[in-house]
Amino acid sequence: MGNWSGFIGACALKAHLYRIALAYRTGLRSARVAALARWSRLAVLLCVAVTGAAEAQQKAFPDVEPFSGTLQKIYTSGVIRVGHRENSPPFAFLDAQRHPIGYSLDICEVVVEEIARYLHKEDLKTELVPVTPENRFELVKSGAVDLECGSTTASAERRLAMGFSPTIFVTGAKLLVKRGSGIVSLRGLQGKTAVLTKGTVHAEAIPKIAQQQNLSIQFVFANDHNESFQILAAGKADAFINDDVQLYGMIAARDAESDYRVVGDFLTYADYALMFRHDDAEFAKVVQQAFERLAGSREIRAIYRRWFMRPLPSGVSLNLRMSPHLEHAFQLQGLAAD
Repeated sequence: MGNWSGFIGACALKAHLYRIALAYRTGLRSARVAALARWSRLAVLLCVAVTGAAEAQQKAFPDVEPFSGTLQKIYTSGVIRVGHRENSPPFAFLDAQRHPIGYSLDICEVVVEEIARYLHKEDLKTELVPVTPENRFELVKSGAVDLECGSTTASAERRLAMGFSPTIFVTGAKLLVKRGSGIVSLRGLQGKTAVLTKGTVHAEAIPKIAQQQNLSIQFVFANDHNESFQILAAGKADAFINDDVQLYGMIAARDAESDYRVVGDFLTYADYALMFRHDDAEFAKVVQQAFERLAGSREIRAIYRRWFMRPLPSGVSLNLRMSPHLEHAFQLQGLAAD
């Protein structure tokens, strides 16, 4: 607006000076002076008309943000905030230097690269934000976390409120017990105590299953998986019920195979996925592109082998081959069969 106002002023000044010069020039008849004066006024009106049209065009085409939702937030700030768990091996946990590592974080690294490419931001920064089973949903909804990379179950109920990536793992709930306990199934917990972690699907699902089977089990609840394990280790619970892969991961991370075992049939089934805000189509599209890149390049196999077939920082390996269900999920993203 300031530039156009200056343009109007310049036009008017030039026309006015031209009229003054005409008045002082000798040899010109008054009629001719009047005619030239009229021409100068016309020039001013033309300047105003051109300026008005340009300003109207500016109003008709306001500034438009190049992206939408989460991507615009990241583009504006230059930072993507990645949520991670601290004690959910091998998906997301802390190493000896308390640096977040794990299978989910390796996958998220590729997703962040895809986001940076889509936004044309080579200098995109990643801020790591620790989350718990209880607060992860609110942190994503509030914008404190843009992408949660842990071991979150993408249940049908949760999909109504949150956005999820394609499946990253398929698992189900079993029991972690001390060796020599004699407990081999949920029925073996009759009259005993089981610990569950708050904010997980099991905290709601397992008590309902016990009730359906007329089992008298006392349930206690911990704030995170580490606390649940400690309650079991201290003898305050007879079993810790959680997804089997996480139970195996906790045993491996502690090199505690001689003291604990995972038992029983699957009590629930779960597909893990990365989590982000609901109804964010453009962000979901970029996440999908990242997964297609992971599958098409076979990089997902390398990431899987690193965390499930090779030794963890503790030196213990899970030796857990990719299940047919999970392999099929990745094949839908473009993974070629071996």
